[in-house]
Parts: sequence; structure tokens; C-alpha cells
Amino acid sequence: MATLTTTVTDVVTTTLTTTSATAASTARAPEQGGILDGMNPTDYSPNSPVILFIIQAGIIIIFCRLLHYPLSLLRQPRVIAEVIGGVILGPSIMGRIPGFTDAIFPTESIPNLSLVANLGLVLFLFIVGLEVDLRYFVSNWKLAISVGVAGMALPFGLGCAISWGLYHEFRDEEGLEPIAFGTYMLFIGIAMAITAFPVLCRILTELKLLSTPVGVIVLSAGVGNDVIGWILLALCVALVNAGSGLTALWVLLTCLGYALFLAFAVRPAFVWVLQRTRALQDGPSQGVIALTLLLALGSAFFTGVIGVHPIFGAFMMGLICPHQGGFAIKVTEKVEDLVGALFLPLYFTLSGLSTNLGLLDTGITWAYVIGVICVAFCAKFVGCSLAARLNGLVWRESFSIGALMSCKGLVELIVLNIGLQAKILSTRTFTIFVVMALVTTFATTPLTAALYPPWYQRKLEAWKRGEIDWDTGAPLNDAGTGLEEDGITKEKLESSRVKSLVIYLRLDNMPTMLAFLSLLGGRQPDVPIRRHPQLTTQENGGQVDPPILINERKRPVEVHGVRLVELTERSSTVMKVAEVDEYSAFDPVLNTFRVLGQLYNLAVSGEVSIVPENSYAEHLVSRAAEEGSDLLVLPWSETGSMSEAQTISKDSEQQKLASDSYSNFVGKALNSARCNTAVFINKGFSGSLKQRPHELTRRVSARSMRSGHREHLTALPKSDRSHHIFLPYFGGADGRVALRLLLQLAENPEVTATIAHFPSSGSAEHTEQSVSPKGVQPDLQRTFSSEDDTALFATIQRSLAAELQNRVIFDTAAASSTPVQDAVARIAAEVGQNPRNGGDIVIAGRGVHQGTGDASCLGSMADAVLGSGVGASLLVVQARGSGAV
Repeated sequence: MATLTTTVTDVVTTTLTTTSATAASTARAPEQGGILDGMNPTDYSPNSPVILFIIQAGIIIIFCRLLHYPLSLLRQPRVIAEVIGGVILGPSIMGRIPGFTDAIFPTESIPNLSLVANLGLVLFLFIVGLEVDLRYFVSNWKLAISVGVAGMALPFGLGCAISWGLYHEFRDEEGLEPIAFGTYMLFIGIAMAITAFPVLCRILTELKLLSTPVGVIVLSAGVGNDVIGWILLALCVALVNAGSGLTALWVLLTCLGYALFLAFAVRPAFVWVLQRTRALQDGPSQGVIALTLLLALGSAFFTGVIGVHPIFGAFMMGLICPHQGGFAIKVTEKVEDLVGALFLPLYFTLSGLSTNLGLLDTGITWAYVIGVICVAFCAKFVGCSLAARLNGLVWRESFSIGALMSCKGLVELIVLNIGLQAKILSTRTFTIFVVMALVTTFATTPLTAALYPPWYQRKLEAWKRGEIDWDTGAPLNDAGTGLEEDGITKEKLESSRVKSLVIYLRLDNMPTMLAFLSLLGGRQPDVPIRRHPQLTTQENGGQVDPPILINERKRPVEVHGVRLVELTERSSTVMKVAEVDEYSAFDPVLNTFRVLGQLYNLAVSGEVSIVPENSYAEHLVSRAAEEGSDLLVLPWSETGSMSEAQTISKDSEQQKLASDSYSNFVGKALNSARCNTAVFINKGFSGSLKQRPHELTRRVSARSMRSGHREHLTALPKSDRSHHIFLPYFGGADGRVALRLLLQLAENPEVTATIAHFPSSGSAEHTEQSVSPKGVQPDLQRTFSSEDDTALFATIQRSLAAELQNRVIFDTAAASSTPVQDAVARIAAEVGQNPRNGGDIVIAGRGVHQGTGDASCLGSMADAVLGSGVGASLLVVQARGSGAV
């Protein structure tokens, strides 16, 4: 009995244990490789490769970004940092650390990394196709063909010559497939002759050369060079992949037929779809973007399956996309961030991982490194320079074109990677050409900047217009350049009217600036009563009476608005620079500004400029000088930042004057200005948008429940549109310009003004001297005393026009040792007293030469007015060149 009990117990226990274990093993999920299970996330798992991929991508992106910062200070493109990052992470440096490559970049994980990188490459070549605007080539085809052919023929020929030595020296290295010398020679020639068009666009934009003769020629020749280079590379790949010459011929004919099919069948149908969906007018929707990407991927698929690399199909699809309405730009904006931030760093870092500088270990290898660099650079430089010189350009222009066309950049690396994948190049030869690509790309920007600096561009333009003597730089006629004047001429400028001005257009204070500029234009003349043309014709026997103008217009003030858009590293902003004329025509801010000329007596023009943010001040100063303007107007940001974002916080508005970034921008513009400059700080002037309530309230009433009506902030027309302007006059150049500007504003019948002279105690003399730009003779020194300023003030008071005597008052305060404090007290008592008018203005000279200024951005007088809390806007005026200290 005991034995039976024991047996039954063992059977039951064993059965329960087995069942429990089976249930537990069945219910338990398979291990996921998590760190909680003790798994190492750097171990590559084919079932979950994304973990290691994230580690690899994170290291690559962070490493490349860190490298790009110091290189960006040298104005180098991002591709330099990405390739150098790959070289450092590869076997040349980090790969020498034991276990690093096996842990982070194991061999079995490279195919996944390469798959993502090549998908990004396909999308990038699609963006490159979008960037290529064949209109540049068509409009400058003679120069483009001559420079492009010379820039390809000479490097291609010398590349074929050096390929003989490379072929016989490195042909027997491990990992290479047998290949005919003719195919190898074709590939080396292409690698020598190609130009990096995308990097070229960025360099031209960075150096502000796109609108110069050099930029136009390089861009036109680069388009043709790029297209021909890809065609030749497709030929080379077809020859490598084809089993026989006849197969290669069929591949090329199929590729040619497909290109014609895209141009004459796919493009018209695609444009029709875009017109039906209004994508050309309103921008592409998500569905249109999906269709465009499907076409790009489908085109890449087709060229891949016929024996040509998939990137060619994506490039051709980008070429046929329309540029009308900015469609190509808008598509690029949707795709470029993901491609540029993630995919391209992976691809070019893979190039660096395949580069092994340790293989450059013999004298003959380094001889070929130097030889390849010399052939790639010198052949391009000489060929393009001679072609440009034969087309009538001067030598420095020609040399600049040669330096720019020698840029290899990322296109060269794409070609080299194709050669490495096709086993045309060994790792050693690949490393030689990567070093060449880095050297030529790195040298392009500093060499071009040295050969074609801005001062040389201005001198060359003036010489071509016949304005200056080339050797001496002296003007050949009385007009001169507008920059060389003696003291007497400068005094006349200070006392002359503003006939033309340049204004920086910002979206955040557009209403205020429109209202301010209207004071310079005045009202339209009275509109005559018109009669119907048919009635007039019947009464006058078929003759139409012209309308009678009641009063005659005076010569309008010319106002040129400059709308600045920040140039970033995105491809879309570079495309906007290339299509800036079309972009300007449809810019809503500019179109709104143009309406101002129809409402007031102003001759209005405008432009959109796309420049780096750190060049805003320099660009505005240059545009004012090029336009020959009498005044440059800079509005102060409503938020205190360079961004034009809407004011969403009362704090940001109240702290706008404390912004370091905008203060630096204004200070830089004032210190480098070559014409009179004015800075406008808005405080409730006409056109200011109504401020939102302090508290957001929402009340429910029977009316709102029935109709869904919401309360809105309604701005009713002002019954009193008058303005009062106060000028504290301290003398000096800034004071004289401010005085003349006030008198011109006072010609508007809705303006009243007070001009108060605040003499300082004592009669100290002060010397004024403006600093002129490089290469221009400085103005003569002029010495003024307080008596001179007082005499000028009295002269203007006596000669005041009769129509202004009832609206402008002159006053002289007692001499004081604290004139700034006295002026602030007078301002507080006089301005801002009528809250229902159009807003008051205080005009103050920056005063950096009269003892009232200090090291601040706007000067001590302006700081004192702003600090007093006066309820009026402020206009700070600086005379030409007086800030250049």
C-alpha cells in the first residue's frame, strides 16, 4: 500500500511538473534581446537590425555635426565634414582601436546601413535634378558650351593619360574584377572631368556670386557639365555591367529611349495632373508629393533593372519636374531635411569607412596622389580659365571660373562609390581619389574668395561702365562713383532732401512702416470729376476731353524695399536664390508694399534677397550704396529677434530693445553705412495692429448661442490722423540730417513739429570725419563749433517756407551742462499728449560725434528717450559715414 501510494505520488508530481513547465514555456514570449534580459544592444541581430542601426546613425550624425562646426567657420560645405568623419570612424583612425569596428560597424551590419544610405542617395539625386534649371543653360548656351567643353575635354584627356599608369600599377590588387583598359580609362576620365553642381551652387550663394558674370557663367556651364558627366557615367556603368559590347549598346539605346519617354510622355501628363490639382498655384499636397516620389522611385527602378545605376532614373525624374510656380522648390522643401540630416551623412560616412589612409604607404602611391590632385585641379583650372578669357572676361574673372569649376565635392564621391561597388577601383585607388576630392573641394572657397573679392567686383563693374580709371581708381567724369566727395559736397548732402531711400521690409512691422513712408509721399492730388467717354465724344464731335488735373504732382520720392530671406544650408533656399526674380514677383510682402506707390506719391520698387543672417547688415548697406540712396531705413523688430514671427507675448514686445542679436545687426549696419541711416522704433504709430486684450475672455449669450458669433477686434478709421514730431537739436552731422528730414516730413499737412535747440555749456569744437570703404579716398576733415550749429539753426528758422510756419515751431533752450536730461523733460511734456491721433515721433541724432553718444547701439539720446517711457515712436538718425568709427 505504501509502495502504491509512493508510486502514485511520483506520477502525479511528475505530471504536474511537466505540465507546468510546458505551460510556462508555451506562455513565455521569445527573447527580444532587451538589456533587461542581459543582452548587448551592440550585438548584431538579423531579426532586429534596427537597434544597431540607430546606434550607428546616432554616432555618425553627432560626429559629423561636431566636425562641421569648425569647418563651417572656414566656409566649407558639409560634405567635407561627413567624409572626414567617415575617415576618422573607419580603419584609418578609430578602426585601429581594438574591437571598435567589430562592435559598432560589424561586417554583417554594413548591408543594412548601405541599403538606407543608397535609398537616401536615390532621393538626393532626385533633389539634384530638381536643382538643375535648364533655363540657365539655354539662356547662356554659347558661354556654357565653350567653358563646359573646355572644362571637360582637358581633364578628361589628362585623366585618360594618367589612367594608364594607375591601371598597370594597381590593377592586380585584391577584390578587383577583370576589366578592359578602355572601360577603366573612361571611368578615370569621368572622375577627373566631373564638377559638383550642388556644392557649386552653395559656394556661389555663400560668396554672393550668383548674380555676377562669374556666377552666371559657372552655373550655366555647371548644368551642362553635370548632365554630360552623368550620361558618360551611365555609359561606363553599362559597359561594366554588360556581358558584351552589343548588350551595352542595347542598354544605352534603352536608356536614351526612356529619357525621351520621360520628356515627351511623362512630363506633359505630370504637368496636366499638377494643373488639375492646382499644385502649381497652391503648392503640392501630400497626395502630389506621394505621386512625385513614386515617379522618382519608379524611374530609379527602371534604370536599375536595365543595367544602369538607379540614381540616373531619379536624376532624370528630377530634371523633368516643372519649375513654374516654385513647384520644384516646394517639393525640395518637403524632402530635403530627412535626406540631408540622415541619409546623406550615412552615405558619405560609408565612403569614409571604405577609405584607408594606411594604404598610402609607398612612394609610388603618394606620387599618384599628387599626380591625381594636380591633373584634377590644374586641368579644370586651365581649361575653364582659357575658355572664359577667350569669351572676353578679364583674367581674374577667368581664374575665378577655373577655381570654381575645379570643385569636385559630393558628386565625385558618388562616382567613386559606384566605381568601388562595380570593382573598377581598389580600396587603395579609391582612397587616392577621395583625398583628391577633399583637397579640391576644400580649396575652392578660399581660392575664389581671394581671386574675386567684393571690392574687386565693385571696381571691375565701375571700370566696365567707364566710370573710373583702372590703374588709379580715379573717376573719369564728374558723376564719379558717388562715394568720393569733399567736405562741401557732404554738407550739401546733409542739407538736401531725401529723393530716394532703401527700406528693410519686415513682416512684423509692415503696417507701421507703410504708415511712416506715407508721410514722405503725401496725398494723391485731387481726383477730377470724370464723364463717360461716349457722352464726351458726342458733345465734342468725336474728340475725347482729357481729365483736368486740379493740382500738379511733385517729383515722387523713390522707395526701394528689400525683403530679406535667410539663406540656410537647405537646397530649397539655394534654389530660391537661383529663381529669385520669379520668387520676388509673387512675394506677398513685396506686392503689398507695391500698393503703397499707388496710394501715395511714391515711386515704389522692391526685391527679395536671400542671404545668410550674419550678412543682413552688409547686404542692406551694399544695396543702399548700389541704388544711390539718400537714406537707409531700418525698422526695429517688434519681438527683438531677427525672426519675423508674430508677436505672441507681451513680454517679447516689452523686451524687444533688450535683444542682443538685433542690436548687433543694427549696430553693424550703422557702423558700415555709406549713406544717411535712420532706425525706427515703433510705439503706437499709425498702422500698429491693435493689441490683444490682457485676458482672454469668452462670454456666452443668447446671440452667440444662436449664431455662433465671436467677438472680433475691429479697428475703426481714425478721425484724427495727425502726427506731432519733436526734434531735440544738438548740432553736428547727425543733427543736421535729422533737421532736414523733419522739415521734409513736415511738408505733409497732417504733421506738426517742434524743433528745440539744446546748446551745451561752453563752446568746444568737434571734428567730424567719415571713414570711407576700402579703396575710396576719405572725406576731408571738417571742424565745427557750437556757434556754427547755432547759426545754422537760426538760418533755417528764418528761411522756413510760408506753408510750414503755422505747423513748425523753433525754440532754443538755455545752455546747460545736462542737455540730454533737459531734452527728455521737454519731450515728456510735449509728445504723446493726444492718444487719439496717428501717433507722435521723436527724431534724435545718434550723436556719436557731439558728445551725446556713447558705445550703445542707438546713442545716449535715444537711450534716454526710450528709458523715460515717452508715449511716442523714435527715429534715430545717423549722417553718412559717421558711424564708421
